[in-house]
Amino acid sequence: MTELTPHSARSAILTVSEVIDETADARSIVFDIPDTHREKFEDYLPGQFLTLRIPSDQTGSVARCYSLSSAPRHDKLPKVTVKRTADGYGSNWICDNLEAGSQIEALPPSGVFTPANFHTPLLLIAAGSGVTPVMSILKHALLTGTGQITFFYANRSENDVIFADELRRLQAKYPARLTVLHWLESVQGLPSDRTLATLFAPMSATHTAYMCGPGPFMDAAHSALIKARFDSKRVHVEIYNSLSGDPFADVELGEVSAEEAAAAAEVEVELDGETHTLAWPRSRTLVDIMLAAGLDAPYSCQEGECGSCACTLVEGTVDMEVTGALDPDDIADGYILGCQARPTADKLKIEF
Repeated sequence: MTELTPHSARSAILTVSEVIDETADARSIVFDIPDTHREKFEDYLPGQFLTLRIPSDQTGSVARCYSLSSAPRHDKLPKVTVKRTADGYGSNWICDNLEAGSQIEALPPSGVFTPANFHTPLLLIAAGSGVTPVMSILKHALLTGTGQITFFYANRSENDVIFADELRRLQAKYPARLTVLHWLESVQGLPSDRTLATLFAPMSATHTAYMCGPGPFMDAAHSALIKARFDSKRVHVEIYNSLSGDPFADVELGEVSAEEAAAAAEVEVELDGETHTLAWPRSRTLVDIMLAAGLDAPYSCQEGECGSCACTLVEGTVDMEVTGALDPDDIADGYILGCQARPTADKLKIEF
């Protein structure tokens, strides 16, 4: 077996510890982490994802994001769960090629689809393979939190329910806190937004919703939450986009001209509990200036597609060429993408 070498300073070569068949078309891949990258890969948040570098005969490689279905403190090793899709090159390659002992290149965990408070009541909504980040959140919330949790999970049939046994065990272990609601298309048909609204309405004043799944289901679930009168600030959606760039390439930072430096904005960036004051040339992105300052800026695709670099604009204004990883509610709540944001104010404040 050929030993892989990383393509960037941020990436690591992971070894597959175990492959678990979850359903006929879904597999979980459990990873061993090298000691040199253990802290970055094991210190992740529930609901985050890994970006994997998958070989391609046509382009050399493609980058794909897969949610961690494991949860910190609950599972010993990080794990992603991948479901085959008809035209999914990445998912089919993973399911066909990875086995115990295989190696694959990965970027550290990223993403902001994670609760700020695990003690609050949660409404977790998933369909199909969208269960993966939601499952991570569920396990961590049950282990570390105290709130009531309702888990709504839609699938085509009983045979398509990923983590069916694990969900039964969790429900038996936490009967006073966890309610699992399964919806099977083979039995009940497609769920309408009206029906879902009826199910969700009793939780509208108390629960915070997190949802992930295929586009049509997400549209119905989002409409249902609106009908059920959920406050938009308590509705969180995981959005995936195919990555077009190469997130494994190291960023090349050009020199800042004297004119750019003279006209630069000033930004306070809060990262990992520390505040940094930086000059922000107006032609540069936030990620660019953070990397130039030696900060460990969270980012992956640099194309505005994955949401790894999402942060909160506390003060000031920015311009973003691409906002694909953010929905309108995210933007209204002050979220920006660090890889796209360029300053349009003289002073700014940003929190990661």
